[in-house]
Amino acid sequence: MTTKAYGAHAADKPLQALDIERRVPGARDVQIEIAYCGVCHSDLHTVRSEWGGTLYPCVPGHEIVGHVSAVGSGVAGFKVGDTVGVGCMVDSCQHCASCAEGLEQYCENGFVGTYNGKTRDAPGHTLGGYSQRIVVDEKFVLRIHHPAAQLAAVAPLLCAGITTYSPLRHWKVGPGSKVGVVGIGGLGHMGVKIARAMGAHVVAFTSSEGKRQAALDLGAHEVVVSRHADEMKAHAVSFDFILNTVAASHSLDAYTSLLKRDGTMVLVGVPEHPHPSPNIANLIFKRRAIAGSLIGGIAETQEMLDFCADKGIVSDIEMIRVQQIDEAYERMLKGDVKYRFVIDSATLAG
Repeated sequence: MTTKAYGAHAADKPLQALDIERRVPGARDVQIEIAYCGVCHSDLHTVRSEWGGTLYPCVPGHEIVGHVSAVGSGVAGFKVGDTVGVGCMVDSCQHCASCAEGLEQYCENGFVGTYNGKTRDAPGHTLGGYSQRIVVDEKFVLRIHHPAAQLAAVAPLLCAGITTYSPLRHWKVGPGSKVGVVGIGGLGHMGVKIARAMGAHVVAFTSSEGKRQAALDLGAHEVVVSRHADEMKAHAVSFDFILNTVAASHSLDAYTSLLKRDGTMVLVGVPEHPHPSPNIANLIFKRRAIAGSLIGGIAETQEMLDFCADKGIVSDIEMIRVQQIDEAYERMLKGDVKYRFVIDSATLAG
């Protein structure tokens, strides 16, 4: 079936209106009418082929919320009218050790991304959520329990929410934990909200004095301006866990020195250029660790959505028309959004 979408035909071309083909739902498929789609920095990197390997036409978007409009004959868990979401994955091998443990994001044969992943469907690669509808295997469809009025602000939870929730959960953040969140942007603002809801003492790190009050408003107990050496020094050797969301190359030593013995800093942002090599002695003498984390599996993503619904957590968003997407990308590069753009999919109609 033909579906209206927005995408690009080349890395140096603006996004434009497209007509794409979606498969007719198979036995295990769920067809979703998309209401809103969040805009992730990965969308920009991919559509402009900044990471390489982009397949065109490229239709980005992996923070999808909407309503079920059809289900296959074998689908038991969803019905027409259900409010649902789709995140960064639409398939995985389903038989490797990681998939068997519900960690599809680490599929040893490679998960299929919601866009730019190989598929049998035309045109041979997946096309994402900047579109009116999508058809997805029921195993990769998520239930949404937030009130309808919050639906647009739920969309970024499908990427930004799970990207921050998963490491906080894996490293057992909770009451009694002192947690740092580096960077107050699309990821960082979710990290602050979720860590606070988990019961941790949250310290937000920002390079901008102008974000101090904003970070407190998000729920941080304390805010450190990283350019101020005295503020950084005051927190030396005191953190159990630091979530570093910054996607720009920077020195990691300033933050590893803030970790307690056995503390961990987890990186969730991929910089365009590698970070400078960290001071290894800084790690060895306190048994500190630097780790990484990638989104979350389907079961954990559902757990995150349920947790956020229970705690009343959504993303702070700015709604845009799909025709504003190139402008939104440029503003995103400048950090000119608080804190996530969301596309109103109704604007695809014209």
